[in-house]
Amino acid sequence: MVTIEREDGDRTRGGEGGAAGGGTRPAEGEGPAAGGPPGALPHEGVWRFTAPTVDASVPQARRAVRDLLARQRVPAAEDVVEGLLLIVSELTTNAVRHAALLSPTLAVEVAVGTDWVRVSVEDEHPYRPTALETDHGRTGGRGLLLVREITREAGGACDMARTASGGKVIWATLPLRPLV
Repeated sequence: MVTIEREDGDRTRGGEGGAAGGGTRPAEGEGPAAGGPPGALPHEGVWRFTAPTVDASVPQARRAVRDLLARQRVPAAEDVVEGLLLIVSELTTNAVRHAALLSPTLAVEVAVGTDWVRVSVEDEHPYRPTALETDHGRTGGRGLLLVREITREAGGACDMARTASGGKVIWATLPLRPLV
C-alpha cells in the first residue's frame, strides 16, 4: 500500500492495486494555488508517497505517480510522462533491490512547478550507487545509466544527495515539454 502525503501534511492511502485513491487532489479553495505563492498554477505542488521497500511497491509507485499527474492535470507531454514513469520505476527498483536491508520504507516525492516536474526516491541506506557503463553480458545494473540518459535527452537534470538521517535521495527533473 502506498501512503501519500501532501506538502501540507494531509495523508491519504492508496489501495492494494497501487492507485492513489483520489485523495491527493486538494479540495476547492485548498492546495498550492490557494495556499501557495501568489500566481501558483493549480497543478503546482509537492506530494510525497511512502511505501514498504518490497517488490510490489515498484508498480504501485509508478501507478500512484501516473494517477497524481492525471488528477492534478499536470500539462506534461506524453513522452515526458512516460520518461518520468520509467525513472520512477528504475529508482524505486534500485531502492527495493539495494536498500531494503537498512531501509524498511522508501519515499517517492513529486514536485511540479510551472514548467518542470521533479521526482525523487529516498531511502535510508547510506550506499551511493553509481551508473554503470553498458556491459552487454549483464542483464541488469543499468538503471541509473538509463535515468541519466532519459534526463539528458529531455533537457533535464539528475543527481543524488545525502539525507539528514544518513540515507540518500536520488532525483531527476524534467521540463514539462520536450526539447524541440
